[in-house]
Amino acid sequence: MVISAPDRTEFADYYLTYVEKVAGNDVMQLLEAQLSEVLPILAGVSEERSLHRYAPDKWSIRQVVSHMNDTERLFSFRAFWFARGLTDPLPSFDQDDAVAVAGAEDRSWSSHLEELEAVRGATLTLFRNLPEEAWMRRGVASGNPFTVRALAYICAGHVAHHVTVLQERYLTS
Repeated sequence: MVISAPDRTEFADYYLTYVEKVAGNDVMQLLEAQLSEVLPILAGVSEERSLHRYAPDKWSIRQVVSHMNDTERLFSFRAFWFARGLTDPLPSFDQDDAVAVAGAEDRSWSSHLEELEAVRGATLTLFRNLPEEAWMRRGVASGNPFTVRALAYICAGHVAHHVTVLQERYLTS
């Protein structure tokens, strides 16, 4: 199943950064392959190193991965909601509030990686089993319009964005 890229009417400008991270025109292929690229990078991080922050006011590596997991859950829930034709607008999500209470640093590093696999597995199961007409269904979240198709691209692009941040700012030394 090839799901082509969304146009600019399918998501708010804020999310363009993530959509643009998806190369080509096959988001399902990227969603399926992404973990085989990301997990080896993260598996090379030690338990101790996973607590590293590149600046005092920045998240630790564990918090970044926890955020990736939370946010993918959020985007895939939005996709589920809209795909099922539910019309109530969905609320905003404050990532800093969520990270502050997630307890990411109180869990083992390996538990974050296991969660990353499980969350992506659930996302893939949702997207693989959508009826064709569901991909273009629309809804509103955080006061912004989205299509299900755009949310799939945002899921993939969000992970790509944060892996780049991890590689450039956390894992360089």
